[in-house]
Amino acid sequence: MHLYEVLRRPLITEKSTTLQELNKYAFEVAEKATKPQIKQAVEKAFNVKVTKVNVLTQPGKSRRMGRRIVMTPSRRKAIVTVKTGDKIGFFEGV
Repeated sequence: MHLYEVLRRPLITEKSTTLQELNKYAFEVAEKATKPQIKQAVEKAFNVKVTKVNVLTQPGKSRRMGRRIVMTPSRRKAIVTVKTGDKIGFFEGV
């Protein structure tokens, strides 16, 4: 998988902004991305040293649209811990 296929977008929520104080950053990643691929992609994209990668899959839910019931797509999130002193500038000022 290519670097930009692995990392879809950063997750900027209240919880993820509080995790930044602990050098943890949250991303939405591809469903088939593995922990080593996520680590490599973050290190190449942001020039930081990744120490730990936690991954969770949020399953899709059924929702009503009129009379129909449709499924929302499932999402895969990665919480990446970087080395102390390293920062990802993309998240700064948010």
